Amino acid sequence: MATDDYTQDGPLAREIAQVIPYFPFKGIPRFYDVGGLLASPTHFQKVVDIMAARYGDLKIDAIGGFDARGFLFTPVALALNKPFFMLRKKGKMPNTIYGEQYTKEYAGSDCLGIPRGAVKPGDRVLLIDDLVATGGTLTAGVELVEAQGATVVECACMVELKFLEGAKKVQSKYPHANVWGFISEDILLNEAKLPDGYEDDGEAH
Repeated sequence: MATDDYTQDGPLAREIAQVIPYFPFKGIPRFYDVGGLLASPTHFQKVVDIMAARYGDLKIDAIGGFDARGFLFTPVALALNKPFFMLRKKGKMPNTIYGEQYTKEYAGSDCLGIPRGAVKPGDRVLLIDDLVATGGTLTAGVELVEAQGATVVECACMVELKFLEGAKKVQSKYPHANVWGFISEDILLNEAKLPDGYEDDGEAH
């Protein structure tokens, strides 16, 4: 693949952005729904291929996905033949190591955990999520993984909300952990056609 294929908001990113609609949801005017990507096998395969090509030579030992939409990118681990582990919210997994509480992207606080033994000292780790907003979740994930003696070499996110500067916040604390956002809100213009009677449920995110 050409380097341009990895460029934020480049030609491939613009193509994939067409299948990611946004809705008003849970009090958020523009909630980007990556479910649209899953509904298009052609575009989903392109995303997997892009990530596999980007990280194929990075010498990573493990890939971690964030609860819950980061789990959608497990095919990247299969393509690279690397173990995949989950970063889950508290109380969701047995035999878990927990990190410190962090402020969630939109409201409230939470705590992440990973399976005991998922990463080892010296491991080079790739973390994947669907979206980076304020950077709170990514920072908590990097902190937890590196507390085990591993190194996070990059955080890959399908969508970056640049105006919230979450990527900058992560890298200000962990300069070595690059944050790659493939698609920015600037090109996510696919407003969903809402059915008659659509109501935002209004719950906290």
